[in-house]
Amino acid sequence: MRFTKVTVAAIGLLGAALIGTAAPAGAASGEAFSPDVAVAQPWLEDTATTSAVEGDVSIQQTAAGAIKWMSDRRGSTAYEGYCERAVRLAWNRSTHHASAIDHWRSSDGARHTTGTPPKGAFVFWNISQWGHVGIADGNGGFWSTSIGGKIGHAGSTGYFSNYLGWKPGNSN
Repeated sequence: MRFTKVTVAAIGLLGAALIGTAAPAGAASGEAFSPDVAVAQPWLEDTATTSAVEGDVSIQQTAAGAIKWMSDRRGSTAYEGYCERAVRLAWNRSTHHASAIDHWRSSDGARHTTGTPPKGAFVFWNISQWGHVGIADGNGGFWSTSIGGKIGHAGSTGYFSNYLGWKPGNSN
C-alpha cells in the first residue's frame, strides 16, 4: 500500500479522534472526570504568527508553536551542538544559517541589543566561534539546547555569558 501525506494525515486524524474519545487510564465507570480541565501553560500563548509553506500545503507557524516544539523535546540531547538547527526546525524556517553567530550577523531580521525579547524571538550569545541561539519565552527566559546538556528552559538570558541580543522569530 502506498501512503501519501493525505493518507497519513487521515490516519492520524482518525487515531486522534479515537484517542480523544477514550477514558483516561485508571478511570472507572461512575468516576468523576472532566475532559474540559486545561493545564495552564502560559509559554504556549500566541503572540506572533507567520505563514510557512511545506510542500504545497500552507501551514501557520507561531511563536507558541515554536516554543511548543522546544518544550515537547525537553530533555532531548538530539540537538546538542546544533542549536541553530533546533530553532530553525522549531520555527519551520526555510532559511538556513551555518551557525548561530552567522544568523546573528546576517541581514535576516533586525538586531536588538536591549529590552526583553518578545515571545518566539531568537536570542543569541557569543559563547564560542559558532555562537548560541535559543527561543525567547517573552518573560526574560528562553528555550534552548545546552540547558544542562539537553533541550530545556532557563529563566534568564543571563544563563549563558556574553548575551548579544535578539531578532524577531519567523518562518522565513
